[in-house]
Amino acid sequence: MNTLVWTAVEEMSWEHRDAPHLQEDEVLIQVEVVGICGSEIEGYLGHNSLRIPPLIMGHEFCGRIAQLGTGIAEDSGIKLGVKVVVNPLLFCGKCLSCEKGLTQLCEKRAVIGIHRPGAFSEWVAVPASAVVVLPDTISSFRAALAEPLACSVRATRRALEHHPMANVVVFGAGGIGLLCAKMARILGADQIIVVDTNPERLQIAMANGVNAVINPKEEDIGARIKSMAGRKGVNVVIDAAGFQPTRETAVMLLNPGGTLMNIGLGIDATSLPINYTIRSEIEIKGSFSYTKQDFQDAVNLLIDGKITEAGWTEVRPMSEGGHAFAELVAGKVMNGKIFLTLSEGVF
Repeated sequence: MNTLVWTAVEEMSWEHRDAPHLQEDEVLIQVEVVGICGSEIEGYLGHNSLRIPPLIMGHEFCGRIAQLGTGIAEDSGIKLGVKVVVNPLLFCGKCLSCEKGLTQLCEKRAVIGIHRPGAFSEWVAVPASAVVVLPDTISSFRAALAEPLACSVRATRRALEHHPMANVVVFGAGGIGLLCAKMARILGADQIIVVDTNPERLQIAMANGVNAVINPKEEDIGARIKSMAGRKGVNVVIDAAGFQPTRETAVMLLNPGGTLMNIGLGIDATSLPINYTIRSEIEIKGSFSYTKQDFQDAVNLLIDGKITEAGWTEVRPMSEGGHAFAELVAGKVMNGKIFLTLSEGVF
């Protein structure tokens, strides 16, 4: 089978490998569409200790069932030829986190495309328990957004939990930032402002329903937001970038009692004015991945057409995936999401 393999820092190889051998509780999926995630860019650059080359990455994908393991029950609903997405976050179901329903924090969690081969490939083997069956009518490109949307569903829902009709600022106009902005709209946010240093991405954000965009290289963030938000101010900031300037600025933008939701993993160590956050009772949260319910909610939003791929994504051949990674690193990709596919057909 054809595969896109991450072989070393900033090196991808287009290779032919043997098809996966199925365990009895697994299914084989013929990959139709797979997205490139920002975390995979960090892995490609050697900044992610979990990803170790050589590795077939790819955890945002849609395809069709091509083979069933011998242990798959006939009444499972999983049949040959059906369209599916896969929840790539695997959990034990027995640890304390899993018992609390926080399966994304499982002590033994594993991720398809990190701890086992992913979907930058013609075929991928996954546990049947991770499969979500889709109606055949949904576009495979749209369906491949289920995983990043699930991350955004969880982060945005938790950020807005105590702030109905809030003014929301989102740092980062990449895939996660745009999806968080879209979710904020669905959840009833008032004004949504996206901040990024890439003017082309800001144009895409503006065309996707946000109220305003700000380029901090060109104008003062605080002054612009103050003029827009007025007396109501900003109660929620979602940082989908995760760098010192974004985190520090986010804290200073918030009203007393506001919430900073961190979903961007740009850097680790960060200096923040903690005494200020204490005296202002600013809530600082982190959001990692999603629960099974978050994932299903994301799938439902996509099936219902409340969030789509139109206007902010692009499609490239998987064989050119190495060039796509290089261009993403160089800042030459303007859209929020790149899909890779092995076929020129429309799914």
